[in-house]
Amino acid sequence: MDLSLLVVFVLASFLGFELISKVPATLHTPLMSGSNAISGITLVGAILVVGGTDAPWAKWVGFAALVLATVNVVGGFLVTDRMLEMFKPRESPPASSASGSNGTAR
Repeated sequence: MDLSLLVVFVLASFLGFELISKVPATLHTPLMSGSNAISGITLVGAILVVGGTDAPWAKWVGFAALVLATVNVVGGFLVTDRMLEMFKPRESPPASSASGSNGTAR
């Protein structure tokens, strides 16, 4: 393995960690949703691999990539949806009347 590739990997890891740690909490949901949409490109690549080759091993690898990419994209959108549910206001329970069934005080 080339040492320059290892250096680039380590520097990219540190840079990615620093950038992500500086993102405010209010931006995590939109960024996560956007990255999940970009992950859909992996699906297109997997479909091209499965459909564009005659080698059986490449079809199996492409099929595995297709399944894993689908799980990644769908799971990411489910997590994003669950995070967005946290920002919705809760419905308050109806006020119970302690005064009686007809609404008049005794």
